[in-house]
Amino acid sequence: MKLSLFDYSLPAELIAQKPALPRDHSRLLVYDKKTKKITHDYFYNLTKYLKPTDVLVFNNSKVLPARLLGHKESGGKAEILLLKKITADWEVLIGAKHPKIGLKIFFPYDLIATVVGKQSDKTWLVTFNQSPQALQQILAEVGKLPLPPYIHSMASESSLIKQYQTVYAKKIGSAAAPTAGLHFSKNLFSKIKKLGCQVEFITLHVGLGTFNPVNTKNIEDYKIHHETVEIDLPTIKRLIFAKKTGRRIIAIGTTSVRTLEAVLGTRNALTRSFKGEVDIFIYPGYKFHFVDAIITNFHLPKSSLIMLVSAFLGRTTTLKLYQLAIKLQYRFFSFGDGMFLK
Repeated sequence: MKLSLFDYSLPAELIAQKPALPRDHSRLLVYDKKTKKITHDYFYNLTKYLKPTDVLVFNNSKVLPARLLGHKESGGKAEILLLKKITADWEVLIGAKHPKIGLKIFFPYDLIATVVGKQSDKTWLVTFNQSPQALQQILAEVGKLPLPPYIHSMASESSLIKQYQTVYAKKIGSAAAPTAGLHFSKNLFSKIKKLGCQVEFITLHVGLGTFNPVNTKNIEDYKIHHETVEIDLPTIKRLIFAKKTGRRIIAIGTTSVRTLEAVLGTRNALTRSFKGEVDIFIYPGYKFHFVDAIITNFHLPKSSLIMLVSAFLGRTTTLKLYQLAIKLQYRFFSFGDGMFLK
């Protein structure tokens, strides 16, 4: 299947640079697969399209303020972006001229990162001179959020940390927000629970690989990124029971889709908690085993995320909905508007 089949043209002014305020006042496109009905609404009216028997599954990963700005021994500027903890070391991207093993980068609060290895073509391994607890405190003080490259915000760091974080974020570890969840306010959560819907939380720590363009001519040749997932046993049992009793499983975001399909899609008898990495690549031809409906944003052309949506709706339908959204000037990408696909 050719990569070019998932391309579309988006006017730059439709790339959202800031979230809707309040966050649940973004627009919502609702599409019913059975009736092919399209409805245009606002996210705060989501409960109009839910049933008391629905199960909503959220990714509660929290974005790490993972960019650290520092300098080399020579005084030259350098920065690192924390990607993933690997035993005692961190996999990072390094922004500096000619990084190499042995390079030391100095940061505020006497924090020093030493490059100890090469992890991949683009990433390095570093070790820090301070404890994990001290590192977390320093990140909270001086770390900057790794916003997507298409967002050029002039907002303060404190504002961005609130804006680019879901209201239910709990487990720190993501390099990017699970953005479908950014639409949910505390008030909307109350309405969902009052309706009687079951709410569940899983964890997938979003890696920067989520922004990687698919770079193979044939999408079947693409090797998708790995991401760390955690689901505790009580949650697994409740989800399996809900699925077996015919309740509609609604995944909030593509990260929740990938987690549910990878962990529970073919393992309906899983009897232990799950912690590990997933690298499931969902594109047209994939048969969904666990997820019945998806709440998601509008995604980048040629991305693995638009391919996932195309697997759920069909490629032609997906691109038609995107063209309609462009015509009606919906806002796209991380801070943009949402879709409820059911």
